[in-house]
Amino acid sequence: MIEKTLDNFDISQICNSGQCFRMSLKGDDTYSVIAGERYLEIRQNGDKCKFFCSENEYEDFWKHYFDLDTDYEEYRKCISQRDKYLMSAADFGCGIRILNQDLWEMIVSFLISQQNNIVRIRRCIQNICQKYGERKEDADGNIYYTFPSAEVLACLEEDELKACNLGYRSKYVVRTARSVANGEISLDAIRKMPYKKAKEELLKLYGVGEKVADCICLFALHHLAAFPVDTHINQALEQHYPKGFPKRRYKGCEGVMQQYIFYYELLGT
Repeated sequence: MIEKTLDNFDISQICNSGQCFRMSLKGDDTYSVIAGERYLEIRQNGDKCKFFCSENEYEDFWKHYFDLDTDYEEYRKCISQRDKYLMSAADFGCGIRILNQDLWEMIVSFLISQQNNIVRIRRCIQNICQKYGERKEDADGNIYYTFPSAEVLACLEEDELKACNLGYRSKYVVRTARSVANGEISLDAIRKMPYKKAKEELLKLYGVGEKVADCICLFALHHLAAFPVDTHINQALEQHYPKGFPKRRYKGCEGVMQQYIFYYELLGT
């Protein structure tokens, strides 16, 4: 276990911000996170955070995963003082950070997210991982499951994931898995592309529309120019930005502002 003092970091806000679906409250201010082959528990009290992992694992993986080398106070400083709404949203969600997550997992997660809520998305992903992922156990005896590969999901019938509560989204995931597994779409190539090109490539996947593509670009590829628009964001835009969100002012951090707005609309207003 290691302890860090962190500014602009709130694990509960990140957990509930709609960008990660394999993070959950375990109890006593302790959260569990599954990412790739790894399992982590975090306990937070104010700006003091205990990471239940080695210093090496923190430095090699989790520091980047949580984007801890980035000063989010700089993003908040660029908010116009005249924009009272965005100032309030950023204050309310000041502990949110944009995670660096696995591309394949984010593709599947946001295919599932369509016309869905966070609780149900988490349950769907848990079902998929327990049925098709690899069972793991950490040094403390915690049992968890890895996210199934595209190759594993590509072998399924199109409707087979309905048993995991995906409904009509089952065919989206299976067909996309086949596109990745057969080399029609290269995840390695997408990882190296700039935002607009990556989004264009993601839109070729079955079931991926503008909003889903932007979510993948933001939460997996860390393209902060992405600004996903769903019903919560639409609501905020109509009420507070009838002429459109001032993206030019926030060039290079639009996605951070989107998360402040989304979280505020979801839990703060």
